[in-house]
Amino acid sequence: MREHVLSVVLLFCSSVALFAQGDKITRGPYLQLGTPNSIIVRWRTAGTNTSVVYYGLRAEKLDQKTKSAGILAEHVVLLSELTPATKYFYTIGTTNGPLPGASTNSFVTSPESGTRKPIRVWVIGDPGTQFPQQRKVRDAYYKWTGKRHTDLWLMLGDNAYSFGRDSEYQGAIFDTYGKMLSQSVAWPTLGNHDARSADSKTQSGVYYDIFSLPTQGQAGGVMSGTEAYYSYNYGNVHFVCFNSCDIDRSPNGEMLKWLRIDLAANKLDWTVAYFHHPPYTKGSHTSDDVKGENTDLTEIRENVIPILEQGGTDLVLCGHSHDYERTPLLDGHYGRSNTLTDAHKKNKGNGQEDGDGPYRKPTLGPAPHEGTVYVVAGSSGKISGGELNHPAMCFSTNSLGSLVLDFNGPRMDATFLSEKAEKLDHFTIVKGEK
Repeated sequence: MREHVLSVVLLFCSSVALFAQGDKITRGPYLQLGTPNSIIVRWRTAGTNTSVVYYGLRAEKLDQKTKSAGILAEHVVLLSELTPATKYFYTIGTTNGPLPGASTNSFVTSPESGTRKPIRVWVIGDPGTQFPQQRKVRDAYYKWTGKRHTDLWLMLGDNAYSFGRDSEYQGAIFDTYGKMLSQSVAWPTLGNHDARSADSKTQSGVYYDIFSLPTQGQAGGVMSGTEAYYSYNYGNVHFVCFNSCDIDRSPNGEMLKWLRIDLAANKLDWTVAYFHHPPYTKGSHTSDDVKGENTDLTEIRENVIPILEQGGTDLVLCGHSHDYERTPLLDGHYGRSNTLTDAHKKNKGNGQEDGDGPYRKPTLGPAPHEGTVYVVAGSSGKISGGELNHPAMCFSTNSLGSLVLDFNGPRMDATFLSEKAEKLDHFTIVKGEK
């Protein structure tokens, strides 16, 4: 009898201890899959507990709550029936109330698709080094943007070096960008280092465990049926997140079939595509290599870029090379660098309002072969040198930094910021002017 009582007491104490651990936040909160009417809030606790988000329109009055099922350590809560373009305040907790130490954060829901409003996008490439340089690039952007809200941010792959382990993501992403993660939705793409612990065919591994990405077109765009590649809308911008790492890139493969359908269905003013491997680079990698590790770059240029240009893509963002490189408006170049001619450049200028003038595209919306700007922005965590002499580029620098995109109706301004918050490059595209 005494042994039975002792077992009950020990079981009770263990349960109490487990729930006590469930009150300790070890990751997050972080925001995922934002739409005009919904958003996902995620966090992790040391032990298991219930998952509740308390939220409302005022920080001092979190009068709504949403609970997800289960007693878990990985908490994923979908907030729905939200109002578009609206600021909400929230905190995370359990059915007993907010977690000890949980702060009150805020987010702004996406505007309705097609809405023309100022939009700020932060872009980081190959950030996940955990080197001091990574935090300098982050701090430079925080200083530069100030109180201006970041509407969404993109990660161009190699988010966690060197193997994409959960512990590497913890240090490189969650411990580094905690403030940004709690206020603005992050939209990642898979890099080759992330792919070392993930399998896109089965959608398994660390990358797929820690991110919640659209498979059914929940945020706009055509459903892809997989988190490995997807699209979404934010205001008047259509974003396409393509997988350049571990999915079939053949012209008749499922991914490229989806890409053609998605671009054909898009009617928004702007189209931005992003993925890890750049079609044009002469940095720490070279896009001229047709063998070995850089065959990914060749296949992207030969198979993917013609589809993006036919679909009216305005801007392509990549990482992989740890530098910054940027083209003028290009069209129709699918070979090695020595095959590039002036005929491939729709505009040979630098695209700067205080220089050669903005790039101008006649159609407001997607139109085939009016030119695309290609950017390599893979220096948010380190720089690795390279010749930086690709003839497609009008600007190249072996400098740390991140890219900022500001959309305002028919105008987009892009700024490359150094780790000292210096403007090293900028360009403008204006659409809808004949």
